[in-house]
Amino acid sequence: MEQAVALKQAQERAERARAYFREGYNCAQSVALAFADVVAETPEKVAAVMSGFGGGIGRLREVCGCVSAMTYVASCVRPAVHPENQEERKANYALVQNLAESFREEFGSIVCRDLLGLRKEAKAASPAPSERTPHYYASRPCEEQCGKAAEILSLKLSEMDA
Repeated sequence: MEQAVALKQAQERAERARAYFREGYNCAQSVALAFADVVAETPEKVAAVMSGFGGGIGRLREVCGCVSAMTYVASCVRPAVHPENQEERKANYALVQNLAESFREEFGSIVCRDLLGLRKEAKAASPAPSERTPHYYASRPCEEQCGKAAEILSLKLSEMDA
């Protein structure tokens, strides 16, 4: 794919992911929904599958939902289906590691609590999602991280198509 086209498509997916987040979807849903066409699923199915991955997996503040979504899309694009096929697994893991490392380079971590500046010894948050208020959006890096995750993923997928 031509580089200018790939960049434009990445920017469009990034904006979609940010828009989904602003609509109230969690981080994992927002990134994955921007790729519903790639995974060949309905938006409802993608939102359902990714629903528990928000907030660092059910608000446990572990692996960032953006990274979980990139992993989901990568596994749909480059799956490891057959346990005996080590090349499939190696290709899948390599892609996931590459995506996670790109996200880590951009934000310093792939762990939700680190990205939010929470203490490591903090207990798991309440399962109740935070109310989406103007203060919430202003105080969180999540919207930008959703956009950047979608951009990273889109550009990596375009490289694979080239």
